[in-house]
Amino acid sequence: MKTQEIADFLSAELVGDGNIEISSVADLHKAAAGQIAFLEKGKEIGDSDAACIIVPIGFDPGAHDAALIFSANPKLAFALIAPKLFSKESPRFWHDTSHIPTNSEIRANFVGAFVVVGEGSLVGEGSELNDGVKIGKNVRVGTSTVIHSNCVLYDGVSIGNNCVIHAGTVIGAAGFGYVKDGNGEYHIFPQIGIVVIEDNVEIGANSCIDRGALGETRIGEGTKIDNLVQIAQNVRIGKRVVIAAQTGISGSTVIEDDCVIGGQVGMGDHALVKSGAIIGSQAGVLPGKTVRPGVWWGTPVQPLDEYKRQNAHVKGIERLKNQVKELTKRTEE
Repeated sequence: MKTQEIADFLSAELVGDGNIEISSVADLHKAAAGQIAFLEKGKEIGDSDAACIIVPIGFDPGAHDAALIFSANPKLAFALIAPKLFSKESPRFWHDTSHIPTNSEIRANFVGAFVVVGEGSLVGEGSELNDGVKIGKNVRVGTSTVIHSNCVLYDGVSIGNNCVIHAGTVIGAAGFGYVKDGNGEYHIFPQIGIVVIEDNVEIGANSCIDRGALGETRIGEGTKIDNLVQIAQNVRIGKRVVIAAQTGISGSTVIEDDCVIGGQVGMGDHALVKSGAIIGSQAGVLPGKTVRPGVWWGTPVQPLDEYKRQNAHVKGIERLKNQVKELTKRTEE
């Protein structure tokens, strides 16, 4: 892809040679000929050998051999152009060991070794089913979705277009819902619902998303989920939500659009996280709690300012204890 084509794609200004061929992206200080890098605000190019560099608007070009593309957000521009440089038309390939019933409609470009698809399932054009993927009955997978090795999609799961499901993820298993009888025995509540994952969702490796009990578990468009995340039955997650690793979300919790959930957050059942809320790492959200817009932290979760104030009080306990000892000693004397 030529530098002028990249600038046109980004709707950005190019200074320098527009005919340089760019084949890949790289770190600014490790880039070589044929590679593009980016410069963050307040930094200098230094001795970079990159053929093209995306720089902030207002950057002084000075005397640089590299072609420069000016962008209001160089990091974002770099992220947008990277897939264009890596995208390749993969040839259609189905491994001989894959098992696909005649009544399933599989249009995937790539089907790896030992892939098994259940009856009545549909996989759209341009999608990939990598080695060891297991797909149940009546599953729907959209176009250009990549399902990595050893993922399991239970019956009735629906996944949208342009999604990425990383290795070892399980979608549609029965939720952890039980009813206790008079003798103290637990009986599983019916887990016969579905999972719906909308377009442009990415789910990290070894995550688990349980099916709804009687309804659905839903992940909204553009949401990004890290590795090792547990999402229980009937959870509803909105659009453009970011969830970091090792977070656990209990049943029937609702997370609205544009929220950020830090790593190792634990959420009780029936919690509500309102649009725009940010929950810091290792926070604990009690069952039924409503988390409003703003930054929250701690266990139980609370507004950040309150958390910091309480933390400062805790740190002052040792000093207070010593003062009490001194006052006690003086009083006794």
